[in-house]
Amino acid sequence: MPASIDWFAWVGLPIIIFFARICDVTIGTLRIILVARGQKRLAPVLGFFEVFIWIVAISQLMQNVGAFTAYIGYAAGFAAGNYVGMWLEEKLALGRVIVRVIVPNSAAELITRLSGAGFGVTCLDGQGAQGPVQVIYTIVDRKALSTVFSIIHTIHPTAFASVEDLRSTEKGVF
Repeated sequence: MPASIDWFAWVGLPIIIFFARICDVTIGTLRIILVARGQKRLAPVLGFFEVFIWIVAISQLMQNVGAFTAYIGYAAGFAAGNYVGMWLEEKLALGRVIVRVIVPNSAAELITRLSGAGFGVTCLDGQGAQGPVQVIYTIVDRKALSTVFSIIHTIHPTAFASVEDLRSTEKGVF
């Protein structure tokens, strides 16, 4: 008579560990982003839950070292948690960014459209590799980034644009 299989250790536990890892890695991804953006209050709270979930998952793994499928659940949960964390951060679009746009000719229409859409705009004259340019800066919430790029592409489809995360801002028009 064959030995019975411990279904919990070989099937149930790996599934639980998989979902626990998705949770703790997703929380960790968001925590790192908040730390980078100077969110001193929320980041430690997320860190508490991240580590608590991790300790529970790893303790279950260590209690069932013979269940190879638990290791698979652990690794797969880590990979999936990275994906979910990045996806969630993209959907939440936390923080502000600075958008820099360089156009080879007059930026007057672009400035008017961005300002009309409620974005603060600063424009500087510059010199590019192929002659005079105008450099436009605007600081926007990440949630508004697609709107800004839509305006840029409508007015100057070949404009050079770059986006940088912004840790903090003070005063001015946003």
